[in-house]
Amino acid sequence: MRARRIAAAAACTAVAASLCVIPASAQDGPSAQAERTLASGLDIPWDIEFLPDGSGIFTERDTFKIKKLSGTTVTELDTVEAAQSTGGEGGLLGLAVSKTFATDNSVFIYYSTATDNRIAKLALGGTPQPIVTGIPKNRYHNGGGLEFGPDGYLWATTGDAQNTANAQNWNSLGGKMLRFDTAGRPASGNPRANSVVYTIGHRNPQGITWVGTTAYATEFGNNTTDEINRIEAGKNYGWPTCEGNCNVAGMTNPAVTWSNRLAGPTGIALHKNALYVGAVTGRRIWKVPVNGTTLGTPQALFTGAYGRVRSIAPAPDGTLWFGTSNQDANGQPGSTDDRIVSTDA
Repeated sequence: MRARRIAAAAACTAVAASLCVIPASAQDGPSAQAERTLASGLDIPWDIEFLPDGSGIFTERDTFKIKKLSGTTVTELDTVEAAQSTGGEGGLLGLAVSKTFATDNSVFIYYSTATDNRIAKLALGGTPQPIVTGIPKNRYHNGGGLEFGPDGYLWATTGDAQNTANAQNWNSLGGKMLRFDTAGRPASGNPRANSVVYTIGHRNPQGITWVGTTAYATEFGNNTTDEINRIEAGKNYGWPTCEGNCNVAGMTNPAVTWSNRLAGPTGIALHKNALYVGAVTGRRIWKVPVNGTTLGTPQALFTGAYGRVRSIAPAPDGTLWFGTSNQDANGQPGSTDDRIVSTDA
């Protein structure tokens, strides 16, 4: 049986660019997986969302383009001229589709500029209208996650911009979870009046999603430990005092941890009662079962099959989409171009 599983998986990897199904009896997971490349020749599709018509929309970090994916057809919607590369992890990052897209043709974007990271509302084809500015930026640790929460507010994940002091400073927007309305005003219920800061003590969080009304965010560790954190108002997630679990009063331990050679967690999404996490260092997807408020033991999927996996998004058709990050300057030399793949995982 083990030999058949290995043979089936090897055959599937060899034809990964086309529809590929591993029979349920020939794989380690609980159900058959189908995977199909929807688009290739991309350049770091950093965040994937969906439009009201069911088509995908995504950002490319280093080209600063916003593109649409309908079936297997890619079209360019906009180029964010105000965005700038940091020569590392900055550029055009997070994306959230306006709740009134059908009438305003607008999205919200998280991007790096010459002076800061910022969040803007963008009517496609128009000029970004900044709503949150002054998020610290550097070559690395720019965060970049941007999503609408179930509460109707926008949430953003910000990095410490390689200045660890930012993470513990309530007056800095770096190393934080931010929560605000579509005009950039602090959300009701934020822990401090007149502040968009929701939690502190983060190093470089990127992805964020929800199980019911509970938020979970991925976070890159430093030397040893990567994390998923359960995000709760006003809590301190420890950086730079703690990496992974610790016993320091007033600091909150993560819900899930990995050795940082196995993860490098980026995008995160809830799909079929599990959290799916893209891993750029570990070159795989991690599936984390969800049972109420309990997260189970992570399971590795697609290890090495697609290289660095960054963006993750549940599609309206019931599949899971993911985007690769193999052209990232931090990746292996000679890696293939990037793609978006759908899977029935």
